[in-house]
Amino acid sequence: MHDALKRNLFLVKEHVGMFKASSNYDVYDPSTGEIILNCREPRLGWITKLLRFTDYKTLTPFEVHISSPDGEPVISIHRGVSFFLSKVDVLDSDGDRIGGFKQKFFSIGGAFHVLGEDDQILCDLKGSFTGWDFRFLHDGIELARVSKKWSGIGKEMFTSADNYMLEISEDVPMDNPIRMLILGSVMCIDMVLKEA
Repeated sequence: MHDALKRNLFLVKEHVGMFKASSNYDVYDPSTGEIILNCREPRLGWITKLLRFTDYKTLTPFEVHISSPDGEPVISIHRGVSFFLSKVDVLDSDGDRIGGFKQKFFSIGGAFHVLGEDDQILCDLKGSFTGWDFRFLHDGIELARVSKKWSGIGKEMFTSADNYMLEISEDVPMDNPIRMLILGSVMCIDMVLKEA
């Protein structure tokens, strides 16, 4: 597992854009302001680009690659075309599936099962009714929390950029692969639920 994942606090900032098809993010260490990871959607087909500007954008496939600032692969998040409920795969730096997310049928605020590599349920990702706060829960214990950070009324109203704070509990071991799934979830939340 990459050293950047062995921390408990991440600030995820989506790139500002008024008319953008791809989703790109930078992940910062909130205490130093240093960029620790880049998240890019490099291979976006022209049909997908066109559909991203329509009401069908939440149905489009995505492939987000997370890497270190020097280009070392960390994880990638993949989803094919989605007609109803999303199923998202998370792959490690070698391209091996380590798990994913399966959207729940009905939930207020959005919810996913977080799955291990054999599709066993590791925990649940649940949104609040306001839709800006998500918690990872395993048997009622909070493993991590994702919350939206407001970056200013002008920026929020006139661009499509979102900022998220990810806080992983100190009880989650530094070498636990669930950390990769938790980080990948931020892109999953933004692209599956918030781009609607």
